[in-house]
Amino acid sequence: MEINLGKLPFDLDFHPSSPLVAAGLINGDLHLYRYVADSQPQRLLDVHAHDESCRATRFVDSGRVILTASPDCSILATDVRTGKAMARLEEAHGDAINRLVNLTETTIASGDDEGYIKVWDTRQRACCNTFHAHDDYISDITFVPDTMQLLGISGDGTLSVCSLQKNKIQSQSEFSEDELLSLVIMKNGRKVICGTQTGTLLLYSWGHFKDCSDRFLGHPMSIDTLLKLDEDTLISGSEDGVIRLVGILPNRIIQPLAEHSEYPIERLAFSNDRKFLGSISHDQMLKLWDLQELLDNRQGMPENQTVEADSDEDEMDMDVKPRKSSKGTRRKKLDKGKSSNTSAADFFSDL
Repeated sequence: MEINLGKLPFDLDFHPSSPLVAAGLINGDLHLYRYVADSQPQRLLDVHAHDESCRATRFVDSGRVILTASPDCSILATDVRTGKAMARLEEAHGDAINRLVNLTETTIASGDDEGYIKVWDTRQRACCNTFHAHDDYISDITFVPDTMQLLGISGDGTLSVCSLQKNKIQSQSEFSEDELLSLVIMKNGRKVICGTQTGTLLLYSWGHFKDCSDRFLGHPMSIDTLLKLDEDTLISGSEDGVIRLVGILPNRIIQPLAEHSEYPIERLAFSNDRKFLGSISHDQMLKLWDLQELLDNRQGMPENQTVEADSDEDEMDMDVKPRKSSKGTRRKKLDKGKSSNTSAADFFSDL
């Protein structure tokens, strides 16, 4: 299934219990769609949520509310049923908000372009914790409920571990040469996997965050988004527009699953029942893939990608020279250029 959003999307999120998917767009609009297998999705809401771009989108309150965040530094709560604004938190951050992540039923985390991570109580509409964890934009955040810790990564090339109970930054990695763009925890909590701008996956061992324990090359361009399929396998979305199935320890690109388009994949997400994989890209399309069909009918390697690998069991180095890229720079340029209606093709021809 494909949905032409009409504008470039920055984020998507699936409803926690119903067949609904939301997308935040570069022009500040929020779209909500109902989807059914083998049918064209139906648009339920088209809300102008922000005057600047809608960079982050998340369902909260058991799916009754959609939160959106923007470079205008605000967080907006929209009623899913009516599309009406319920509350707007102005100046939630001192700089552009880049990420929203669900923590518990009543708490969320947000990250901005200046490296701040904040935790919010959605009932009280109040900030619970603030961490100045990084020196550049927050690219991704994940939550570890057992230890009440937040892991954050940034364009400054570092990984941080923040304790919600102690309200302090517990650990921080050394600076990497790469911007860190995407983050998942695997191997039953023993490994933290980070995607980078040069196409390298960095593997950190839990409790040893100063430096990565493994580096896994293989993606020809930046790894902008990651999803954990299971404890041994993840799905990656890359700047080259390809969705890949990747094994971790042993490290290997198992197979390309699909090609969204020739433009960067901005975000991947699973539907609540994990029947669908959602992907958005700079081609302005939201695509809903039948996940089992992708896994059962894996596509062949794209013709323009040649890969040579050694036989190291723990780490497989691929003979692909990555192209430097910066997701943070891309987003800021796209935000600034939205009023001129720059197309994805025009934008990437200038990079």
